Amino acid sequence: MDTVMYWNGGGWAWMAFMPLLWIVLIGLIVWAVVRLTQRHVGGDHGQDRGWPPRETPEEILDRRFASGEIDADAYTEARERLAAGKPRPR
Repeated sequence: MDTVMYWNGGGWAWMAFMPLLWIVLIGLIVWAVVRLTQRHVGGDHGQDRGWPPRETPEEILDRRFASGEIDADAYTEARERLAAGKPRPR
């Protein structure tokens, strides 16, 4: 009689369904982590994914000069280096 009560409650259906549920749940978690941590490798600076565009070095330099972080001499020197394609000295 105990066996009839156990199988009559639908426990076997849950036992068959649970592995599928876990596979789907883990798959969703992996998909979400990959989607959130992906970095776009392309020339549009991430615009196709809704990310804000990345600033170019020239735009960063212009912003820093406009906000007063650097003076005119440092700005001019950095602009010349960027135009010449030389790396910054260490």
